[in-house]
Amino acid sequence: MERTSADRSTGPILFFDGECGMCARSVRFVLKYERNKALRFAPLQSGLGRAAAAHAGLDPTDLSSMLFVDESGRPSIKSTAVLLVARNLRLPWRLLRAGRIVPRFVRDRVYDFVAHRRHRWFKAADVCELISADDAKRVIHT
Repeated sequence: MERTSADRSTGPILFFDGECGMCARSVRFVLKYERNKALRFAPLQSGLGRAAAAHAGLDPTDLSSMLFVDESGRPSIKSTAVLLVARNLRLPWRLLRAGRIVPRFVRDRVYDFVAHRRHRWFKAADVCELISADDAKRVIHT
């Protein structure tokens, strides 16, 4: 995914399953506890989400992994994406980054366990439910 300097200046993007209740709640959590309001959000089902997934070497139809694209355009998935998002949170939530001491293959096994059950555990929810108009502007739907 080619990025322009304007894209970089608007911050990193977290791509998520737009039909997943757990994912929508996670986005609202990040919006609530984010330190500097730099993150943007987009559903993996959007055109931008499908393009970002393909650029990252992922199957654009596979919604089982969160995708985080940093300011430089570098993609990260699964537990690594979660840890990079945690870097943007206020304390005490930023301390979740300590999870990086756990080997990635272990973290990703836990991530996959939750990801494969999330639709059973959480009903579908819209990410834009109960968020401010300013936060809603940071959710990209194209």
